[in-house]
Parts: sequence; C-alpha cells; structure tokens
Amino acid sequence: MEKYKIVRHYYDNGSRNRTIESGLTLEQVQAHCGDPETSSSTCVTAKRKAYTRKVGEWFDGYTAE
Repeated sequence: MEKYKIVRHYYDNGSRNRTIESGLTLEQVQAHCGDPETSSSTCVTAKRKAYTRKVGEWFDGYTAE
C-alpha cells in the first residue's frame, strides 16, 4: 500500500517547504488537504490567521513517499 506525506508549501520561498506528517494513506492526506484550515487563502480561525500574518501565504499539499 502506497504511503503519502503532507507538505506545507510557502509562497514566499519554495525552499522553505516542510513535511507536516508522513506515513499516511491517500484518504488521510485528502481529508487533511480538503480542510479549509490547511490554506492561508481559506482559513478562518484566529490561530491560522495569526500564523499567516507571521509566515505569509501558505498551503498544505501531499505527495507519495
């Protein structure tokens, strides 16, 4: 069974991308990335808005390991 990892991508600096979690199933990464709180353009909570002000625009994506 193929495993996947979630990667946080930053718009300001592509080299700053970092792995958030690994060893996940396709269903798990798709559920995570489908959550509006996993992108600076769709998040609404105070915690994620503060994170965006601190680091700039970002989003979570996934890739096979």
